[in-house]
Amino acid sequence: MEIKAKAKYIKMSPKKVRLVVDAIRNMGAEQALVQLRFINKKAVKPVAKLLNSAMANAFHNFEIEKDGLHIKEIRVDQASVLKRWKPRAFGRAGMIRKKSSHISVILEGEKADKIAKKKTIEAPKSVSDISKGEIKRSKEKEMKKAKPETKEQGKEIFDERMAGKHRHKAHLDTVRKKGKDGFMKTVFRRKSD
Repeated sequence: MEIKAKAKYIKMSPKKVRLVVDAIRNMGAEQALVQLRFINKKAVKPVAKLLNSAMANAFHNFEIEKDGLHIKEIRVDQASVLKRWKPRAFGRAGMIRKKSSHISVILEGEKADKIAKKKTIEAPKSVSDISKGEIKRSKEKEMKKAKPETKEQGKEIFDERMAGKHRHKAHLDTVRKKGKDGFMKTVFRRKSD
């Protein structure tokens, strides 16, 4: 089942919108929305709005749940271009092209009956079914997970990005060494030195 949705005349260049769209191509619909939350681009807002619209269409028109949806196709096309003019040197005029774009998405999904058949839910084990050995193993796993965190707390964190910066420790040490010579020594040197 294919669900379609379109957003037309979005006042943003297609190149900028494609940066966001390429990040979510061929993902599940819900997973794509989560991914969009962590992208720092203005084009995220219209793309997320379109995805939500397509998901609402799927539920309202075809009774398909969000779990069963994934992006089959998402496309960004160029829409009309507004041409504006800006004065330039020597009486010339420079053209400014204000581009807009059309975004279209096709979601693919299955009805809830098919999804229910695929998913087999096991009943949780009762406390009496779980043996003492299984409880010990689960506790041991939890302890192993907790140990690395305590080891890393005592370590000093070194940020490699700060290695070339002026506030780096090695650089400060060299500056201090230079300061020990004194101003007078560096300015008034003997010719024999």
